[in-house]
Amino acid sequence: MSRFLSFRLWFALSTFALLAACAQPVKHADYTAFRNSRPHSILVLPPENETTDVQATNSMLSQMTMPLAESGYYVVPVAVMDETFRQNGLTVPADIQATSPAKLREIFGADAALYSKITQYGTVYHVVDSATVVTASARLVDLKTGDVLWQGSASANSNEGNNNAGGGLIGMLVMAAIKQVANSLTDRGHDIAGVTSYRLLHAGPPNGLLYGPRSPQYGTD
Repeated sequence: MSRFLSFRLWFALSTFALLAACAQPVKHADYTAFRNSRPHSILVLPPENETTDVQATNSMLSQMTMPLAESGYYVVPVAVMDETFRQNGLTVPADIQATSPAKLREIFGADAALYSKITQYGTVYHVVDSATVVTASARLVDLKTGDVLWQGSASANSNEGNNNAGGGLIGMLVMAAIKQVANSLTDRGHDIAGVTSYRLLHAGPPNGLLYGPRSPQYGTD
């Protein structure tokens, strides 16, 4: 994805979020358990993949640590997590997520674990259009108590902000053909997964994670 296209995508997403916020009342999450726990470190578990794309789990997992780290948390390195489970014969996300919170804390020493699920990943083709969509949900669990501290969901797609009004039917068919070729030659899902990961795991109001202890905004929320 070029820098120009990236700018257009992020501008469109920001505009969409602003309009959505103005259109309806915002419901705020209950942070009582989160504030009481105040985790310093997070273990990100491999997301469960409910889609048909075998790349979904690795694509999302590779981009989920950055927004958490930027929000002020220490994140257990993905390579360490993956190798530890592999050495113990666990390679399937569902089996890994079934490990008890107490056992995860004993092995990794983290304060909390992030459990996530991917429900949509990849390109959806229509007669005159196509869009790459990634949708995921997550919950943060206290490894000392097993309590759910936070949960949320997010989605992103490559057509946000696009205007297909011009060009008529022929123009729409041509653009659809070009997009289908581009989507088949590049992993658009990985790029959109990055947007979904940020939307899902960034800190801040109204429903994002609380800022972690390594953030200058820690305690202000």
